[in-house]
Amino acid sequence: MADYVPTPVKWVREQIELYESSGGTQGTELGGRPVIVVTHNGNRTGAIRKTALMRVKDGDSYVLVASQGGAPKNPVWVYNLRADADVEIRDMTEVHRMRVREVDDAEERARVWALAVAAFPPYEDYKNKTSRTIPVFIAEPA
Repeated sequence: MADYVPTPVKWVREQIELYESSGGTQGTELGGRPVIVVTHNGNRTGAIRKTALMRVKDGDSYVLVASQGGAPKNPVWVYNLRADADVEIRDMTEVHRMRVREVDDAEERARVWALAVAAFPPYEDYKNKTSRTIPVFIAEPA
């Protein structure tokens, strides 16, 4: 079994630690909005990685937005999901095994992007701030 390698970003690491150590009863919001923890495998190291993302629901699925605050480069987790589609999502006290797929269809992307912006309005600012196309994934029940 692979080892868990926490993110080097202190505040994110601390939030994930609080979220998981409390069984999903604490650390579940960022700026008053709900977050989820996505557990995935590192594509180069094979290590277990955990990423906190804004919770965007689409029925039984989750929309995962790789905005990185509008930074010019994709977050590393994008490459992990592209290499291994199996993830685990903790949504407060519930844990789901899921499989991700990247959204390529323009119509589907527009629909789920609207859901994402409704859940977390700054996504629209992030999109306008960067020249890259922000990757969007759908996590569906495995």
